Amino acid sequence: MTPDFRIPLGDWVEVGLDWLTTSLEGFFALIRSILVGAYDGLEWLLAAPPYWAVIVVFAAIAWWASGWKLGVGTIVGFAVIVGVDQWSNAMDSLALVIIATVVAVAISVPLGIWAASSLRVSAIVRPIMDFMQTMPAMVYLIPALVMFRVGVVPGIVATIIFSMAPGVRLTELGIRGVDKEVVEAGHAFGSSPGRILRQIQLPLARPTIMAGVNQVIMLSLSMVVIAGMVGAGGLGGDVVASLSRIDAGLGFEAGIAVVILAIFLDRVTASFGKSKTRSSTKAA
Repeated sequence: MTPDFRIPLGDWVEVGLDWLTTSLEGFFALIRSILVGAYDGLEWLLAAPPYWAVIVVFAAIAWWASGWKLGVGTIVGFAVIVGVDQWSNAMDSLALVIIATVVAVAISVPLGIWAASSLRVSAIVRPIMDFMQTMPAMVYLIPALVMFRVGVVPGIVATIIFSMAPGVRLTELGIRGVDKEVVEAGHAFGSSPGRILRQIQLPLARPTIMAGVNQVIMLSLSMVVIAGMVGAGGLGGDVVASLSRIDAGLGFEAGIAVVILAIFLDRVTASFGKSKTRSSTKAA
């Protein structure tokens, strides 16, 4: 037996979106211009040089971060992307992931620090992060489309919202996990809270924070296909096209390119976290 009443939650959401798009049209236009400009600039930087030059740069980064094995693996992996004719799409998707990750980290890390310093803020932030992480990712595309229209921007915005949660959670966890005796020693020597944060808590929490950054990147990559549904293009666009045409070959080629990007970004960011940990241990 169904109830005789219905909560008009969807109607309230539509009214709220209508009010936002009408009242803050200029603000959304500014955000759109900034994101489009950043994406176009980064996409040009990645796609304009010869592919082999970009691969050499990526391999050098991987070698510096983790050694020659990752460097060689990077060359092989990106050569496969070139071989399946997905280089341009991969660079488009990489630009989207980098822009979304930078914005998500810029928001989530300070928010995680704030939550770690205040139980009240933490109590407010945690349920919001739960909501953001458990809401189906495609739902974020709907308000993003309403506010920013079809194109790469809705994909970036939806990716930022979906990927923020682990950055906030792991930053808070890392700072709360710092030995209280070390923090108390800093207070005993007369250090200010800001100095304790910069010189004690953040360095000791860096491995956990970097794990959060790593998760932000992985979640951003998982949104590439969904972003392709709203005109973001890149590898996601080819996956969506392969679904509409039932083209298994195209879908696998785009999918393997996403996997290679994910492995490269995962190993590099994980290596940065480990190298910083070793440096901190040696300094101590």
